[in-house]
Formats: sequence, C-alpha cells, structure tokens
Amino acid sequence: MCGCQQRLGNGWRQERLWQRQRPVPGSAAYRPISDYALIGDSRSAALVSREGSIDWLCWPRFDSRSVFARLLDANRGGFFAIHPAGAFEATRRYVDATNVLETTFTTPTGTVRLLDLMPAMTEDDKRRVLLPFRQLLRRVECVEGEVAMEAEYQPRPDYARKHPPLRSRGNDALSCVDGPEVWTLRADVPLQISGRSTAQASFTIPRGEKRYFALAYETHAPAVYARLGDAAEDEIERTIAFWKTWSSQLSYDGPYREQVLRSALVLKLLTYAPSGAIVAAPTTSLPEGIGGVRNWDYRYCWLRDASFTVRALYDCGFEQEGNAFVEWLIYATRLTQPRLQILYDVFGESRLPESTLDHLDGYRGSRPVRIGNQAHDQFQLDVYGEVLGAIEEYTDRGQELYRDTQRVTSRLAEIIVERWQEPDNGIWEKRSGRRHHVHGKIMVWAALDTAERLVRKGHLRGDAAKWKRVKDEIKREVLDRGFNAKLGAFVSEYDGHELDASVLYASRVGFLDGDDPRLGGTIAAIREQLGRDDLIYRYRTDETDDGLPGGEGAFLPCSFWLVEALAIANRYGEAEALFRKLLARANDVGLLSEEASPDGALLGNFPQALTHIGLLNAASCLAKPVTPRGRKTEAEHRAGGGATQPSTPGR
Repeated sequence: MCGCQQRLGNGWRQERLWQRQRPVPGSAAYRPISDYALIGDSRSAALVSREGSIDWLCWPRFDSRSVFARLLDANRGGFFAIHPAGAFEATRRYVDATNVLETTFTTPTGTVRLLDLMPAMTEDDKRRVLLPFRQLLRRVECVEGEVAMEAEYQPRPDYARKHPPLRSRGNDALSCVDGPEVWTLRADVPLQISGRSTAQASFTIPRGEKRYFALAYETHAPAVYARLGDAAEDEIERTIAFWKTWSSQLSYDGPYREQVLRSALVLKLLTYAPSGAIVAAPTTSLPEGIGGVRNWDYRYCWLRDASFTVRALYDCGFEQEGNAFVEWLIYATRLTQPRLQILYDVFGESRLPESTLDHLDGYRGSRPVRIGNQAHDQFQLDVYGEVLGAIEEYTDRGQELYRDTQRVTSRLAEIIVERWQEPDNGIWEKRSGRRHHVHGKIMVWAALDTAERLVRKGHLRGDAAKWKRVKDEIKREVLDRGFNAKLGAFVSEYDGHELDASVLYASRVGFLDGDDPRLGGTIAAIREQLGRDDLIYRYRTDETDDGLPGGEGAFLPCSFWLVEALAIANRYGEAEALFRKLLARANDVGLLSEEASPDGALLGNFPQALTHIGLLNAASCLAKPVTPRGRKTEAEHRAGGGATQPSTPGR
C-alpha cells in the first residue's frame, strides 16, 4: 500500500493507492478498518472495502441480523465483491457532497469506476417506511481501455448461521430465501451459481459501457425486483440530488467545511429516519484492541451523547434532524420512567439482551462477537445531564415542551435530588461495579443547573430553589472529594488518584470557568498521563479495574473534547494544532472510528457517531467563541440562526 496527500483549497483529501494482494488460500484476509467506506439510506448501512467488497450489511435495520459479515469472519461471513480480475490500484471518493461512493480501479488494460449506493427514499417509500423493503445498487463503468471484471456473491443470512441455496429467477436474477425473507440479486451480466450458495460472474467491459448489479430485500416472496438500466440511472441521479440538497443546509462556513460536512453526512447515515434516533455505529464487535475481548454491539442509541449530538446538529444547520432526535429521546425515556437507561434501540426498545456468536472468528480473531448490549442494565448518573441538556437545546431553538413532557422533565430533576449521592457504573460502562464517579456527579450538577434555567425561561415548572440548593451541594462535594490537590487535577472517582478524560466535561457544561486553574491542571495532567501526542486514552487500563482484561486504543472523542476544553480556556493555538492532527487520522474518505492506536490504525466500531459529533463540536468551537452550556444567551442563539421563543407552560 502506498499513499499521497492532495490538498484541495481549504480542505484536504487523502488519496491512497491500494495494490491488490491475493490472499493465501484458506487464510483469514482481513482488511484494515480504515479500508472501509459507508453507504446507506438512513435505515440500514453497508461497509464497502477498498477492494470493492461489501463485507457488512444488516437488513432491514441497523440492528437486524446480517446478510454479509465477512468483517467478522473472513472465511464464513459472506460478502458481495466486484473488482477487476487481475492486479489493480484503487482510489475512491464520495461523489461531491453525497453518500454515494465511487471507487476507481486502474489496471494495465484500462480504468473502471464502481459506484455504490442505497437509493434515497421517495415520498411513496417514506409513506411505507415500516415495510422492510430495501435496495442496493452497484454500477460498473469503463472510462478507459477495456477491463476484465469479476463478481462474487455469497449471502450468509443470520450472522452466517444459515446458508440457504441460491435459485435462478430467470436469465438475470438469483434469489436467496430464508423463511419470509428474500434477497434478490439482478445483473445485466450472466450469473453462475457455484456450489449451493455462491454466485459468480466474469465479464469484460469496454470503454463507454456500463453494467449494473442490484440487490433487493423483501419479506414477501417473490421479492420486488430492483431496477436496472435507465431506471437504475434515474435512481442514481435522484439519490445524488437528494444528498446534495440535504448537504446544502450546512450553515458552518469555517476553515474545515469539507470535514464538517463529511461528519454531518456520517451522522445522517447513522440516523434511523422513521424515528429520528442516531445509532452509535453501524457495526458490532470491531475490537478496541486486536485479539482482545472489548468488542461491543454499537448498533443502538446512547443517551450519554445526547446534548452534544443535538448541539452539533443545530449548530451546523440541521434543525430537522436535531428536533427529531430530541423527540425520539423524549419518547424513549418516557417508556422507562422513572428509570433512564443508557441505551435503547431505534424505536425505544429497552430490552437488549447480550449474547455471543461463538461460530464467528471475530475481526482478526477478536472474540467474542457480541449482539445486544448488557450495559442497558447499568445505572449511570451522567445520562440525566445529557437528556436535560438536549431538552434545553431543543427549547432554545424555539420548540415547545408539552404538558406531559414538562412533567417527565421535572420528574428527572427530582430523581437526581433523590439519587445523586448513589454510586454508579460511570460513562465508560465499566463492569467492575458501581463507584462515585466524578464525571457523573458533574453531569447531575449540570442537569439541575439546566432544570433551574428551564424554569427561569418559562419552559418548565418545578421547585427551582430546591434544585439550586442541591446543585450547590453537589458542587461543594465534587470540589472537596473529586479534585486531587496533590495531582492538581480532577480525578476519576471520589478521593482517588486515577485520571479519567471524561472530567474534561467540566468546562463544556460550565461547572467552572474554562480558564480556572483547576481545569488547567486537569488538562495538563490528562495530557501528560493519558496522552500520546494528539491521542488521549480514557483512563489507564493497567491501573483502573474496569472488570475486563487487556487494553484498548486511544478514545478519539476524548481528543476532540480536549480541543474544546483548550478553546474554552482561550488556548486557541493549541486547540487548533491538536484539531489538525486529529483530522489527519481520518481515512481517505474522511471517516473515523471509535479509537486509534499511535501507529495510525483505526480501532473499534466504525464509523463512530460520537467521534464525528466530537469533530463537529470542536470545529464549531474553533470557528467562533462558544461559551459552555447554559452561558449562551437567547439573543446569541437567535443570532446563530436558532429562534428562541418562550414556551407556553402547561400546553
């Protein structure tokens, strides 16, 4: 593999040429996580390798059972690959401001372009969003010379636990049927069934010609055929137009516009449009350390990111998505009142039992492979701060809280009053029991600070005086027991000495002024003990008992939180230098994972919503002075494009 960088105007694009290497027969040929790009339709998503192979796809929802899972088992998982028959080099990009992926294969005999997309939903489709019909289109176009191509299709439904036979459906179609589910592949080249459940195609394409492959999913037999030829071109043009129109809403006009737009497009892909929920990632069990056990299912929606997800969407001009996310949040949390879970599925389901898929090898042998997430049973104080913060962002943009939502919100504040002194599992979902985590205490302080302010603004009814008294008590206790004078820094747990990058939130939520010496000392200690150049680790796994063996990579969102903390402390030069280094860690199409290793390898589930949210918020923070939550005036919100109008209490 070789690479070069090309600077385009104020943005950047990494163009890496990838030389195809044929795997040794029988070997587990896993591609680096950075080798993948994402396509989707805001209902489900697929990962496409630089080699032109779809190695991960769950239909019809993000958290549905997979049909292709080579990402988690190179030999058994299933895939759908299209690429030149011989050696090639590959570059790729997203077409303009879209989520349509274009891969260019250069061979000794010519050049072809592979276009991959999931068609955007039409208005008719939107009216039937709950029906699990999906499409995926792939177009091969020769732009120079003549190229011999090959395709291989291996559907392996239900996480490769099933191998239903492929059946011919005429000259141009194959079907794969598993109970009520049907996958139909159509192509305008001959498809040959090899063995029981694999199909292959070999064809030569001359300059100026195009070939199409279309995969459709339906829960009725026969499946609705995906369209080819002119109809496929119409779908492609319509989908490109859809994404361009959506992208035109971007209000950010700072120096990192290209990266900000790409991150916003990632968040849109990770949004489940029928409900407005945003999943943490489209994947499960990509490891935080190669060969380790820290492999989690991230195809769900976490509350811990809520307020800063909403701020990122609003600040970038995507008001509809911001509103939809808060409305999903209000709906989902109401289902488990008075308890808040830390995660839910895209429709607010709270029961997400965790199990392992022992028949899969895991990415590069990283086992176990998990589906579901046991963390849904944990108690985390910080989610109360996130939920109330998101609701405040919502009201600051002119949205109203109806009577029942006001009651629920006030009840959340009362629960904090009742439970803030309890230990919790902490933001990092440790499996070693409950502790008095400093970050959690800071966030319940922020929750009551927000609730008090919502009453003052007329959006909420409640005992604001009591909430202020408790808020002040929390702050005194955190300053007394959460700050280690010897280290000169806030620490992970009360009366402790271990550091934790999550306490960087203290400046983000206005717990102290950004230039307070105690926050400055915390920044210095975290950079010294948890930092490695631009990377920040969450905590020291060799010192902290989190209930799990082994280590992990650096947590990329923490590095973006550090950018914000530096900017809030008016250390803009340091913040911008750090931000630029972090941008260089994205792959060639601008995607970032959950974690990274110092050598540049991306780790963890991919792409990661929280990382891209961190990028968006850091970019906004650098573009213009941003005060912490709760200190921005309503006039400032209006000036930023969000109308702030008092709600009508009791509506």
